[in-house]
Amino acid sequence: MTTTPPEPQAIAEREICGLVNGLAQQIADHVRRRAVTLNLTAAQATALREMTGPMTMRELAERMGCEPSNATFVIDKLEKQNLVERRAHPTDRRARHLILTPEGHDLRGRLLGLLAQESPLAALSPEQQHSLQVLLEQAITPP
Repeated sequence: MTTTPPEPQAIAEREICGLVNGLAQQIADHVRRRAVTLNLTAAQATALREMTGPMTMRELAERMGCEPSNATFVIDKLEKQNLVERRAHPTDRRARHLILTPEGHDLRGRLLGLLAQESPLAALSPEQQHSLQVLLEQAITPP
């Protein structure tokens, strides 16, 4: 009984998937190690990293890649640490805006500095990082 070799496309996809998963794991491990130095969980660090300005819980959850209920749990903890505030949304009475406090801004800045050190992506030039970003965006954008 002979088996036919897998199609070259299937092999390429498997290898690419393995590389993307491996990179994602390295980035997650990097975030976790850096977060610990600031007494944060990886989820808290991810939330702070993603809070580039006022946003709703739903927007934050999308950026974090989690359900809004999980983001709510993370924000509850950050709010207790006086790092985030919930404020009335300027245009939607049903929504609340998440805002970094001055302490939250300071901690976010320290976190971003730590995340830049020895990042799994540091071996790539800025141009290569941009190319990788463009290629990944093309791959995940529906046709």
